[in-house]
Amino acid sequence: MGGADGSAGLGVETAAGFGGRRVVVIGGGIAGLAAAHRLLVGGASVTLLEASPRLGGKLLVGELAGVRVDLGAESMLARRPEAVALAREAGLGDRLQPPATATAALWTRGALRPMPKGHVMGVPADAAALAGVLSEEGLRRIEEDRRLPRTEVGDDVAVGEYVAKRLGREVVDRLVEPLLGGVYAGDAYRISMRAAVPQLFEAARTHTSLTEGVREIQSRAAGRQQPGPVFMGIEGGVGSLPGAVADAIRARGGEILTDSPVTALRRVPSGEAEAGQPRGRWRISVGGLSGGTAPGASARTLDADAVVLALPAPAAARLLESESPAAAAELSGIEYASMALVTLAYRRREAELPAGSGFLVPPVDGRTIKASTFSGQKWSWAAEEDPGLLVLRTSVGRHGEEEVLQRPDADLVAASRGDLAEATGLAATPVASAVTRWHEGLPQYPVGHQARVSRIRDHVAKLPGLAVCGAAYDGVGIPACIASAQAAVAHLAGDWVGMAELTRNPVQSLHGGAGE
Repeated sequence: MGGADGSAGLGVETAAGFGGRRVVVIGGGIAGLAAAHRLLVGGASVTLLEASPRLGGKLLVGELAGVRVDLGAESMLARRPEAVALAREAGLGDRLQPPATATAALWTRGALRPMPKGHVMGVPADAAALAGVLSEEGLRRIEEDRRLPRTEVGDDVAVGEYVAKRLGREVVDRLVEPLLGGVYAGDAYRISMRAAVPQLFEAARTHTSLTEGVREIQSRAAGRQQPGPVFMGIEGGVGSLPGAVADAIRARGGEILTDSPVTALRRVPSGEAEAGQPRGRWRISVGGLSGGTAPGASARTLDADAVVLALPAPAAARLLESESPAAAAELSGIEYASMALVTLAYRRREAELPAGSGFLVPPVDGRTIKASTFSGQKWSWAAEEDPGLLVLRTSVGRHGEEEVLQRPDADLVAASRGDLAEATGLAATPVASAVTRWHEGLPQYPVGHQARVSRIRDHVAKLPGLAVCGAAYDGVGIPACIASAQAAVAHLAGDWVGMAELTRNPVQSLHGGAGE
């Protein structure tokens, strides 16, 4: 899946044929921006509506102690083409940068331990790969996998549940859980293996031994090893991508309206289009007494031939309640996790950190933070912003444990500093700090998620001229959101291939290879 141009099966020639059709994209995160960009390439007339004052969703660049920092997502998978291709199309090709170091660690059992290699999302091909992270008992338990009878997985199964049955809970608690938590801020014992780690699900369906299945995955990955870095960043921050795409949209004649909440969406007969408005299948109500494109603006309506809903599931559900109650009900069932990022800036001469890009923390260890990224070591551009400063960040909050996010900013900073001091010995006082809270920022993919997504798309397919995309469907990473957007555009053009393939094979945030 995915063409050389990063189009997830949708070439420019497929997107063509919109010739003058008016399309409204609702949602200005990276999925909505990617959809608008692709629609314009195909010749559509595009208006993008964003309820908030800014674009980008969970991609956000800020400033701390005078240097630029990512306050949201800070890297993107480069082994898939979508995100890197869009960055190049938006004029950021010369700012793409791989990590200066990709060496990570685990803070577990009281020490920072090198991140094991030779695994697939924490699942090893043999016990030796996890030596030093697991206890001797945990390593012996892995060896039982070869002697255990087959474990049936049915249509889907939780990653943690299946791996624990095959290899023991310690593998899940010490490695699978923090790796999955870094993507979803979720619980490995609830997360769908079919949706989150599809290559493991396929191995579970075709092999009795899980470790044997992992060896086959690794063998196939070695045979098609791609050159170049696994992940990529952008000089100045990945959060600069939305602004660049927005500029490209405007340069192609697209219209972008912020502070423009959509309050209603309904199908209308073409004869009902207002005077001066293009005739279309959809009517979009924007704003209200205090909404619209400026403070105090009155409500307005737009008519469109087609609509792309690039919204979080709850917002999409509200807009679909009248036209597709069934789709709205399915969307309302998607849960979200909240989290916070604590960004800290230190004087470099006072802050000595271990080598590497940072560390993950297993929930079983009972720490406040779940991970830390040493941004000033991971990204060359971050170190060059101000050579006298060292920036790092921690993440806090998991699905079902959001109470920690009710604590004041100062408490989260203090808790992060305490954990960092214990993990790394960093005792210096930061010169600046920032706490960024992402309320319901990450959709959860529990067992049955793919089946839910299929049902949503079946319901939406009954509404001509409508498509949905975003993190709630096929993967939460940047390439996944872009692939989802491009497949939605293909669907509007009458091409279901990309959408069907996404439904079968979700795009994942991690490369799912051999644990590099």
